Amino acid sequence: MSLAEAAIRADALAQAGDERALATLRVQWDEEIEAAARDSDYRVRAQGYRAIAQFRFRQKRELLRRGLEDDSPAARGSALIALEGLSRGHPGDINAFRPLLHELAARDPNLAVRRLAVICLKNGAARSDTLQLLEGIAESDETDAELRKTARVVQASLKKKALAK
Repeated sequence: MSLAEAAIRADALAQAGDERALATLRVQWDEEIEAAARDSDYRVRAQGYRAIAQFRFRQKRELLRRGLEDDSPAARGSALIALEGLSRGHPGDINAFRPLLHELAARDPNLAVRRLAVICLKNGAARSDTLQLLEGIAESDETDAELRKTARVVQASLKKKALAK
């Protein structure tokens, strides 16, 4: 079984709520995920970062930090997708990476990476610095229209979340 196949299996087990089988699969694939995330080929690194989320490997969040700082936009994007998935029920994950997410959302040279960073921010707390960043992105005439739209939607979602508390 390849890492991609194991990750699909892990995701299915997690969705089914079979924590015991998922834990067993994590033990079997722990070293392979680590190795993939450190591989010299950006495609393998991207697959490793995706697998972290599919395996629900919360203990590997710091490995995702490496992915967020990767030279490859594909690896950064995969790490952001993984972080977004892991953070859906755990806003603390976003809060722990907030400065890096702000940097990626504001300045990453790859537009898709910027959008993914903005999307990740929706799972965190509605802090004023994040709301200001999103407002700045949404109102910038120099920013891509899709990125502006995404920033507006995420900002509105965070404001709504803050008002509900």
